[in-house]
Amino acid sequence: MDKVIITCALTGAETTKAQCPNLPVTPEELAQSALECEQAGAAIVHLHVRNPDGSPTADKAVFKKAIDLIRKKSQVVVEITTGGAVGMTPEERIDPVSLEPDMASLDCGTVNFGNDYIINTLPIMRQFAAEMNKYGVRPTLECFDISHVVSSHILIKENLIKPPYHYGFVMNVPGALPYNHKNISDMISRLPQESEFTVMGIGRAHLPAIFAALSFGGHIRVGFEDNIYYSKGKVASSNAQFVERAARLIKEAQKEPATPADVRKFFGLRS
Repeated sequence: MDKVIITCALTGAETTKAQCPNLPVTPEELAQSALECEQAGAAIVHLHVRNPDGSPTADKAVFKKAIDLIRKKSQVVVEITTGGAVGMTPEERIDPVSLEPDMASLDCGTVNFGNDYIINTLPIMRQFAAEMNKYGVRPTLECFDISHVVSSHILIKENLIKPPYHYGFVMNVPGALPYNHKNISDMISRLPQESEFTVMGIGRAHLPAIFAALSFGGHIRVGFEDNIYYSKGKVASSNAQFVERAARLIKEAQKEPATPADVRKFFGLRS
């Protein structure tokens, strides 16, 4: 793709209001944040949803309300999580795909998540890919380890995933693959043809990952799910603040941020 896609992960499953008072949690807050991010230059929003008490949920009704509100307010591409949160069953995690979002994450392997873990066996990956195909949802192949890229080739070989492929390199999760240029380079070297990739730097890897994505010809993810600090010790005022910086850096690199329409056309999404 000749433009750079900015994805904003609005809220995630782990961050709390206590840590980040500006975190969007309700469907209404998520929709407003999505609009602000689109206006700032984001083409995709990555969506988790929460219960009224702020805890993570895979409740399809909550997802539906958030998706409907986002679509009423903006044209941004909606990518939902199927990674969910620690402790959710695969059945819970995949259920919201039936709402027919534009895209959904598909974790390509089991991963340590700090002191916890999220299980993604090959049978689970096949199940998730089949459900996404059933509902016309484009997967983002999230890889927390180099072996996850290798595992994705199995889905491709079995014709469960169609090109062009979109990968998400999730780097610096505690207990998973650290962020550095060598690891990014190794992951890129294992990508199949017709692949695009987005680099997701968690925590202090957030800003270096943006520069790496630009230098390696990839795409960018920002947002409160990945990092709450705009600079050292300073919590960001909004998700849009992260997007604005990413868009500015893309332009400084003599490139152009992709629009939602660009993403829909390139990946063959519903308009």
